[in-house]
Amino acid sequence: MSAQPVHAGGSGGDKPRVPPMPEQTPQALRLAIQKHAPHLLPDFEAHWRRAIGDAFNLTPVPAFMRLWWTEYAIARDPRLAARLHDLEARAADCEDPEESAGLLAEYSRLRREAAMVKPGQ
Repeated sequence: MSAQPVHAGGSGGDKPRVPPMPEQTPQALRLAIQKHAPHLLPDFEAHWRRAIGDAFNLTPVPAFMRLWWTEYAIARDPRLAARLHDLEARAADCEDPEESAGLLAEYSRLRREAAMVKPGQ
């Protein structure tokens, strides 16, 4: 997905500004994705229809929210998205198992941090 959002902020207008995380509700998350990461919207909506849709059982909602909360937290920050993409590509091309494991550990750490971002941050 190459269409990454870039938001100008700061006094010079050239420093990327990361939009705050929305409330932790499916509707608020969908609106944030629509506004700041529209390239994710088709997958978000397809997954919603497939996993939740007309179901009477809300058990899948927390897992759905965790997944898409993390995806949006990454997509809203072009620098983080680029860093993760770089780590993944370098690990895939790496021939040294220890170096590859280190790259993947950093990738995992950054994704875990993204998953922990709170509303408003």
